[in-house]
Amino acid sequence: MKHEKDWYKNLVIYQIYPRSFKDGNNDGIGDLKGMTEKLDYLKELGINAIWMSPVYASPNVDNGYDISDYFSIMEEFGTMEDWEAFRDGAHKRGIAIIMDLVLNHTSDQHIWFRESRKSRSNPYADYYVWRDPAPDGSAPTNWMSVFGESAWEYVPERDQYYLHLFAKEQPDLNWDNPEAREKILDIVRFWNEKGVDGYRIDAISYLDKGLDGRSNDAELYGTNACVNLEGTHRYIKEMTAKTMAPDNLMTVGEVNINSPQDAMDYASAASGEFNMSIAFVPPIVEIQTWSPEKLKRDLKQDYEVLKEDGWWARFFSNHDKPRQVSLYGNDSTYWKESAKMLACYLHTLPGTPFIYQGEELGMTNVAYSSIEEYDDIDTRNFYKTMLDQGAAPEEALAESQRISRDNSRTPMQWDASDHAGFSEKEPWLGVNPNYRDINAVSQLQDESSIFRFYQKLIALRREHPVMVQGDLTLRCPEEGPVIAYTRSHEATTWLAVHNFSDQEQIYEAEGITLTPDPPVILSNYDAHNRVFKDGNPVLRPYETILFQLG
Repeated sequence: MKHEKDWYKNLVIYQIYPRSFKDGNNDGIGDLKGMTEKLDYLKELGINAIWMSPVYASPNVDNGYDISDYFSIMEEFGTMEDWEAFRDGAHKRGIAIIMDLVLNHTSDQHIWFRESRKSRSNPYADYYVWRDPAPDGSAPTNWMSVFGESAWEYVPERDQYYLHLFAKEQPDLNWDNPEAREKILDIVRFWNEKGVDGYRIDAISYLDKGLDGRSNDAELYGTNACVNLEGTHRYIKEMTAKTMAPDNLMTVGEVNINSPQDAMDYASAASGEFNMSIAFVPPIVEIQTWSPEKLKRDLKQDYEVLKEDGWWARFFSNHDKPRQVSLYGNDSTYWKESAKMLACYLHTLPGTPFIYQGEELGMTNVAYSSIEEYDDIDTRNFYKTMLDQGAAPEEALAESQRISRDNSRTPMQWDASDHAGFSEKEPWLGVNPNYRDINAVSQLQDESSIFRFYQKLIALRREHPVMVQGDLTLRCPEEGPVIAYTRSHEATTWLAVHNFSDQEQIYEAEGITLTPDPPVILSNYDAHNRVFKDGNPVLRPYETILFQLG
């Protein structure tokens, strides 16, 4: 489908994690029929694009990010006809379809790998990254995989090791092989023909492995050793130019950003790679390092780097992270206020906002009572590692609960009926017990709900060019929990002020003068209780205010 240049800047993208969104055939697993059933809900929310996590055929070692057949739909999700019905239903409602592509690796059940592992001389022998053993028979390098095991797996049939930067069931593709690379591009062409509007591309920073001496073998984790090498950028440019750029398909890459230059390389228009990028940060790092001050520093740097020639993917949540109101907000005392504040912050920034399913309802982290209730491979490995390092089971479970990717993967909370209206059967993953209080039906009936607040933000973006095209100037001190900035476009200037704390804060505007009681476009508190001290607003806990200055 042909699109206008820069159309992605006007999108509000809703991410669906299919297994957890809606079960359409009552087998306990979300599917394409369930997704189609809820298109009117998404239309009412106001979004105009859907990014779906992988729905391709997969053994589900890593919940669909291990693909065994790129041209078929996972049986649990339905059929290609179900996918086409979802596509048609979305397009009928003016909603674009963004597919999740996994091109760094496949499943070990993919026909290419099943053939490749048989011998060194078969037609697929060089489709993956194989290396001879070290002189003592051990792995070629000391690299570890993301999931905590060796990044190399020995295959006796070849007397060689294959590389897997992720699970051993996810062998890395050899992008250095021109024939394999062309077959990979054929995958993209297939889905282009199916009417896809764009792609989110998973773990794309490691295509060039640098095993000819350019990688850093001293690094324990292979993803650190071969990240962002020159060949990776060359391969991405080739892929984009041949398959995505001709029709202006939307592209967003999940990448590693270790410097401003990395951000430019991946997401500036001149680079010819992606429209925008999603920087991958491990959940445990995000939990341990985030602060309002860090958000301000990162916002300033990101904006300055890309404001002339790039664009930003704006998000707090996705399928790899804890729930945003539990991490950045307050999911108890100020649950509704902080959920709305986070939404207003994100949607008033320059860039394309991403909403992760359930975020618009304020869904929270879950705390299962035992590790056996967790499905996520990363959580289970993390728990085991903590035990191996001497942690008590209670401590290991508590830390695993905090960082688990299952926090964002619990079934969508549609209503207060059994299983939260997700399914009539026991779901594949336990529903968060708070679903009777936090669910879509109750919020659709409440004009002050988090859902209705998101709806208003999305409508503002659609109606006011300043939300998309406006420049940004920070208007707050570097220290402290208040983040504030102006957005200006032509004769319009808005001021967004956000209190990232559970304490009152006096906001003293920097570089601008606030008139007494300036017009408020949107806020998460009642206006009649607002207090000004010496002309400065006194922000209540987690208060967010969008002022109109001009």
